Amino acid sequence: METEINAFMVYLRNVKKTSENTQMSYQRDLVKVKNYLEGQGIVDVKKVTLTNLNSYMLFMEKNKFSAATISRSIASLKAFYHFMFKEGMVTEDVAEMLHAPKIEKKMPEALSMSEVVKLLEQPKGDTPKEIRDRAMLELLYATGIRVTELVRLKVSDVNLSMGYIVCRDVGRERVIPFGSEAKEALIRYLEKVRGNMISDTGVEDLFVNCFGQPMSRQGFWKLIKYYAKKAGIAADITPHTLRHSFAVHLVENGADLRSVQEMLGHSDISTTQVYANMNHSRLKEAYAKAHPRS
Repeated sequence: METEINAFMVYLRNVKKTSENTQMSYQRDLVKVKNYLEGQGIVDVKKVTLTNLNSYMLFMEKNKFSAATISRSIASLKAFYHFMFKEGMVTEDVAEMLHAPKIEKKMPEALSMSEVVKLLEQPKGDTPKEIRDRAMLELLYATGIRVTELVRLKVSDVNLSMGYIVCRDVGRERVIPFGSEAKEALIRYLEKVRGNMISDTGVEDLFVNCFGQPMSRQGFWKLIKYYAKKAGIAADITPHTLRHSFAVHLVENGADLRSVQEMLGHSDISTTQVYANMNHSRLKEAYAKAHPRS
């Protein structure tokens, strides 16, 4: 099955042009299925049956995997088998009949505007680390980009005079504007700090760690947890929380949904629609609390 998985990865990368994160997600899911089937003595992909795949789903349920994880595994298997069937690697698409469990849709966690201000104001000192941290937090909230996109930004991706960044992802790119607060924080970081932090002048990455190496996702994760605690924010926030907050606050203030979709890089407008639904829910809640005849 390993050969077929590798061929599928090449297809996703070269033909479908999917993001690296999507490719890794598919690969993780399929390797887990492969390992399970090999444990059952099944090594030939042509001998895998629907019963075998359903057995794996039962195994996941018994081991308390979430409905979302099981659904993602099914989606990975369906895409994988569709590819193999189309390429003639199997004679039957046995994954076609798999049924995903129902998932209770949860609204994304978002901070209030006052909480965001508290968070962004935490790195307020003059140390190189605090100046860098302020620039990272300000830019993340100003643009709504993913943390992976943030840590992969190059200095050349930032246009300070025009106030925008260029975000690239597997052959696709989008231009995202940012405001004066993020601009000021970036100028301070670039002019006063970055040059002294980098260990090699050839480093093109915009944000670097204290050793002069490119900032990692894990490093930023710890950073945002630290400042959230310092700000007294009770919610268990992640770097993605600022992305959600960016989208919610734009919609709340009247931004066009298509524009928000473009800035977030969503391929489907339905993904962005959830932020409009959140706004409607908040309006209803405010009405119920404030209207004398609600």
